Amino acid sequence: MLLKAVFWDLDGTLINSEPLWHQGEIEIAHANGGEWTVDDGWEGSGTPVPDVARRMIAKGTRLTVEQIDVQLKDYVYQAEVRGLPWIDGVLGVLRSLKEAGVLSMLVTTSPRRMAENVMAQAGDLLAGYVCGDDPYAHKPDPAPYLAAAARLGVDAADPAAMARCVVLEDSASGIRAGVASGATTIAQTGWIRNDTSGLGQFASIPSYEGIDAAALDAFVRRRVG
Repeated sequence: MLLKAVFWDLDGTLINSEPLWHQGEIEIAHANGGEWTVDDGWEGSGTPVPDVARRMIAKGTRLTVEQIDVQLKDYVYQAEVRGLPWIDGVLGVLRSLKEAGVLSMLVTTSPRRMAENVMAQAGDLLAGYVCGDDPYAHKPDPAPYLAAAARLGVDAADPAAMARCVVLEDSASGIRAGVASGATTIAQTGWIRNDTSGLGQFASIPSYEGIDAAALDAFVRRRVG
């Protein structure tokens, strides 16, 4: 098997958490004099929470960016602790990778407590994580993916080694980060409304149907030729 490792984004890739973020935005906005809809939430999908907070303030929410950031992350964290909304089929992919001896790594801009909750609920299916509290530039910078590769013993400076790793992402910033890292980047399009085509990804998939360790290895083999 040429596939060396798989790096997983969290929101919209491992878990279908966008509805949680959007509901939290709506409740916080409406409780503080603002206007907000699910469509407003989708417009900010895949962008940092402070950017969303500034848009919420522009639409009347009477809180600071910092207050929205804290309240929104608390809302989603508590919901995820009660149970992660795993995307259909993704746990099967993770199990297939483990059985094939391929390590999976979580790479998210979410804070550490969210990443550790995912690790706890994933059991032994994830080998580790890089999160938004780590000292790396955030996506679309490739730094988080390069750091994840290094933690798994992959030579992040070797393009051939990175090409044998797969990045699974759904947002524009994440796809750009994966592509810039040199990994074989696969866009997950099934749980995001935003157009993420034409960002340099090697392939796009609408679901995890038919995806397992062998299928991801096949993507790598086609890329390296």
